Amino acid sequence: MEMRNPIDVRIIVEGASDVESVSRALQNIALGAEYHITISAIIPTTNTEIAKKAVRGADIVLIATDVDAPGRELADKFQKVLKKEVGHIERMKLPFGHDVEYIDPSLIRKEIKNAIIRSGLTSIANLGRFQELKERLKESENKIKELNKEIDDLSSENEKILNKNQELVSSHERLELKQKSLQDEFKVIKQRYADVKNQYGIMSNKNLYETFHIDELWKENFNETLEEEDHITFITSEFKPDNIVLGQGIIAAPSKKDAVDWLKVIRTVLIFYDSKIEDLKEEIADEKFSPNLLKG
Repeated sequence: MEMRNPIDVRIIVEGASDVESVSRALQNIALGAEYHITISAIIPTTNTEIAKKAVRGADIVLIATDVDAPGRELADKFQKVLKKEVGHIERMKLPFGHDVEYIDPSLIRKEIKNAIIRSGLTSIANLGRFQELKERLKESENKIKELNKEIDDLSSENEKILNKNQELVSSHERLELKQKSLQDEFKVIKQRYADVKNQYGIMSNKNLYETFHIDELWKENFNETLEEEDHITFITSEFKPDNIVLGQGIIAAPSKKDAVDWLKVIRTVLIFYDSKIEDLKEEIADEKFSPNLLKG
């Protein structure tokens, strides 16, 4: 069987004379054999600081002050100051109004035993409360573990949310850039639409031109192959006739007759200049060419 150290009991008295009375009372008491208890010290003091140092580490402290008013006041003070220093504090119940040094040693001996028994009974009574506190402590520890796990789970979830939020922020920034790009592109398309609409309006005002291939129209009307299409382009661009649009080998006019009439004018000019377009260009540059020549 495991051997435990004896229960350490210390007794506080008011003075040296009280130490002598308590010592005499302990001469015929076998606490070690009966209770596995040792009285390790009898401490004569009225100073709480000295008492705190003297009782530190004791299992039980018995307060054996005189039973007059100052003694009772001192006992109350010791109980308040020493309760955190030892396992248990018990006040000895001595005859009222007596000083310890004058009390019969047999009464002191009996009260020492009774005080120790009361301490044990109080400790036993506290065992149930201690067990209850122990169980509550265990429940609290389990609850703390659950809360810590919940905190870890929440922290993990929070980190996921933060990462997701960062992804959403990045995605939002990309969408803003794309939106700006689309807005710029929309402005360009809108301007192009306005230009096309304007051109369409111009064409509508001109009652929609008909288009013809210049070389085919030339062959059809003059029974000859068109050799110098650029001459036709040059003359048309210089004089800008009404209702005639020419380019890319195509001539556009309100009607085929209008297109043919303009080609006839150009053919007359080319014949007049014996197809020497450079001479025509020089005269136009020198403003010697008469525009009346182009009027049918």
